[in-house]
Amino acid sequence: MPTYAKFMKELLTKKRKFIEQEIIELEAGCSAIIQKNLPPKSKDLGSFTISITIENPSFGGALLDSDASINLMHLSMLDRVEQVEVKPTRTLMV
Repeated sequence: MPTYAKFMKELLTKKRKFIEQEIIELEAGCSAIIQKNLPPKSKDLGSFTISITIENPSFGGALLDSDASINLMHLSMLDRVEQVEVKPTRTLMV
């Protein structure tokens, strides 16, 4: 397990104490915020299937895997980042 991951696990499982008054200098590329509480666990929805028709054959339950990744950022955080242009993107699944 990487050192950073081990540290975060110990911090979040309360094996290490969180010092609230400590001031830490962050690098320019820091993109994480340490929070005291873990987010609530969500139920795994699993994978989903879609029906696909290519020419004549039809496949009733094709597993969707687009190899795409989605990164989410809260709009208030995005407003703090300078020189970032956000463009809407449309995706169509037929």
